[in-house]
Amino acid sequence: MRVVAKFGGTSLGSGDRIERAADSVANAVEAGHEIAVVASAMGSTTDELLDDITFETDDADRAEIVSMGERTSVRMLKAALSVRGIEAVFLEPGHPDWPVITNELGEVDVEETKERAHAIAERLDGVVPIITGFLAEDHDGNVTTLGRGGSDTTAVMLGNYMDADEVVIVTDVEGVMTGDPRVVEGARNVGRITVDELRNLSFRGAEVVAPSALSYKDEDLSVRVVHYQHGDLLRGGTRIEGQFESLIDMREEPLACLTIAGRAIRNRSGILSQLANALREEEINIDAVASGMDSVTFYVDVDVAETAEALLHEAVVDDEALSSVTVADPIAVIRVTGGELPNQPGVIQDIIAPLSDAGINIIDLITSATSVAVFVDWEDREEGLEIVQQRFD
Repeated sequence: MRVVAKFGGTSLGSGDRIERAADSVANAVEAGHEIAVVASAMGSTTDELLDDITFETDDADRAEIVSMGERTSVRMLKAALSVRGIEAVFLEPGHPDWPVITNELGEVDVEETKERAHAIAERLDGVVPIITGFLAEDHDGNVTTLGRGGSDTTAVMLGNYMDADEVVIVTDVEGVMTGDPRVVEGARNVGRITVDELRNLSFRGAEVVAPSALSYKDEDLSVRVVHYQHGDLLRGGTRIEGQFESLIDMREEPLACLTIAGRAIRNRSGILSQLANALREEEINIDAVASGMDSVTFYVDVDVAETAEALLHEAVVDDEALSSVTVADPIAVIRVTGGELPNQPGVIQDIIAPLSDAGINIIDLITSATSVAVFVDWEDREEGLEIVQQRFD
């Protein structure tokens, strides 16, 4: 196998942990695998360096300063591998074989980086390249950075461009957990999770793999997250499956919009569950939910709208804190899904402004970490879809 192993700051946070990391790499090499390593700064070195920059500095000097953490890590790992009889070479910005190149906009120069990554891959037989994570170099030789989570990005990007079989993210968590073990009892490891699921969790605070890294994962590249204490790069942890694709689609069948009004919506716990359960008893699927201060709206298939209205009306009649239920149909929903949506300031405005300019009324707008759902009148669906597609083409 060809594996790119990324060691996070915690997994390199002490001499003992560096030795454990070196053992895991050496074991994999001795088993006949091709290994490339991406190393983060030891412990919290980068944060400490950033905290120490209390004076005015330009971007170039700042990047040079914060690069010192990663530069130290690759030297430490190279030395630890050498005493284990493993031939290794560390690569950092300025090295003639350095792979990650950015353009004048600070974005990765894909073609140049691919070419350099392929060149490194061709020399993996018996030699372990140890590459500084987070860092890049522009065409003028200046040090640049890939931003927060940049070491993850380096690893998955190089794994993709080097045609690796797998990228292993070595960190201080047991892969993806069912919950935060510091908060909930009985949290356990999730053996498999999709890119879609993980990106949504990542954008909502789960610090497992940087969202920017997952945009480089394709269907053929395996990515796993393992705990540094396991000492085995080739098994365990959580496997991340699939790839994240930007997608604009429109539901083929119309929806009905059922809105329940009442002060109980905001004043009493369990009201949403009560209303949803009324629909579940008749196996009515809820396509989407939108809630406000004094109302909640359920979107369901048009052909079950009458049944749904009757069920929700019973709930309204039985609860004096609820006032009324109304139904509107037919309604279309246009969904925009894309891993880079959270990184595009103003993206919501970019979606709704052209629709407004075309005189299309937006009935509802529901957003998540990586998707936007726009609800419009059924008769406006085709024009609305065309407008949204033009925005993202």
